[in-house]
Amino acid sequence: MKNIQIYIKKNETRFLNELFELIRIPSISSSTEHKSDMLKCAKCWKKNLLAAGVDKAEIMPTAGNPVVYGEKIINKKLPTVLVYGHYDVMPVDPINEWKSKPFEPEIRDGKIYARGADDDKGQSFIHAKAFEFLVKTKTLPCNVKFLIEGEEELSSPNLAKWCENNKQLLQADVIILSDTSMINKDTPSITCGLRGLSYLEVEVKSANRDLHSGLYGGAVANPINILAKMIASLTNSKGHIRIKGFYKDVIKLTPEERKELNKAPFNLKEYKKSLDIADICGEEGYTTIERTGIRPTLDVCGIWGGYTGEGAKTVIPSAAYAKISMRLVPNQNHQQIAEMFEKYFKSIAPKCVKVKVKNLHGGQGYVAPTDSPGYKAASQALQDVYGKKPIPVRSGGSISVISTFEQILGIKSIMMGFGLSTDAIHSPNENFPVDNFTKGIEVVILFYKYFADIMKK
Repeated sequence: MKNIQIYIKKNETRFLNELFELIRIPSISSSTEHKSDMLKCAKCWKKNLLAAGVDKAEIMPTAGNPVVYGEKIINKKLPTVLVYGHYDVMPVDPINEWKSKPFEPEIRDGKIYARGADDDKGQSFIHAKAFEFLVKTKTLPCNVKFLIEGEEELSSPNLAKWCENNKQLLQADVIILSDTSMINKDTPSITCGLRGLSYLEVEVKSANRDLHSGLYGGAVANPINILAKMIASLTNSKGHIRIKGFYKDVIKLTPEERKELNKAPFNLKEYKKSLDIADICGEEGYTTIERTGIRPTLDVCGIWGGYTGEGAKTVIPSAAYAKISMRLVPNQNHQQIAEMFEKYFKSIAPKCVKVKVKNLHGGQGYVAPTDSPGYKAASQALQDVYGKKPIPVRSGGSISVISTFEQILGIKSIMMGFGLSTDAIHSPNENFPVDNFTKGIEVVILFYKYFADIMKK
């Protein structure tokens, strides 16, 4: 452990400078204007993997953004670890809320502030530096493969086909990744469950053009009014989703399982204070931990229509739109849920409007066993570094590719996240504590040792 810490301390400035080079590339996958930045970032990752010690690294095309693949095979008889990460990031809007430029990383109060600092450039770079240590010190006990993709923030629409076409290349005993979070800076955790996602866009249309609100108001349907009522009717007063069949595949945890889940440290007062809210809100009968981990949800992520410029414009808009996200629990099929939503949403629309529903993207939920060699190795590594046995948690977030890996490659994933809930991922002022970055390197180095030891038995 001491040798690891000495190496990290000696090279910390270099590590951060290399990470900052990655962060400065605005690799926003949802924006076509950043297409060239995606390739630039992939090239930067290839360079870093080669410098860290892989035998080969290449940029491989997909139907969308390219995948960066690298490997070091020291002995085909030894276990193989596949490292997953992503180099794409979320948009930076609203830009005026950032305290520093989103693609000019700054360290303030011991934290790296920048888009991608945590999700996922900072966290995935942990694995590159852990691998570097093992190669440089000639202590690498396993074969290692890297898969760094550029479309995770789009729910990885092209990775499944790429994996299908490269099954042989991706053969491994376990997949490890860091794209999740810890309970808090002193309490390590391993994410053993993720929610799935169904993301849709709806259109409610009335007349063939915008209309004068004085001449037509009260006689022709206002799509914004109708859309607001339709959205409001999707859930009842208890936070229960009204879509027919929505809950049919939801597995209810036993009282014992719920009790175990709620043992995770959680302070409701601090939670509300950190978010500046007077009270929490959600499905009746469940705790905050349960609402964000084991229960499905429906949220409006955006809504627009009509005139929103400066001053007044008295019009009834011809159409109104909304983007709707449904977080799903394991066993719920995101495609079936999308179909259920469309059928229900159209059924509650009055005849005075026309409704369209577009399925933007989605992914399945995931549950990992806590008795696998990978989980045991991660647990021991985290305990060594943090002095505490990590708590298994279910995350409210979604990483759609994890279920894809299991379905196509037949490999389970271990999610060792080092982010914090305060890191503001997907928001202005995203950040990542430097201490979490360096400790993460320690943990991953030890993971390899313990995983190799367990696999020998």
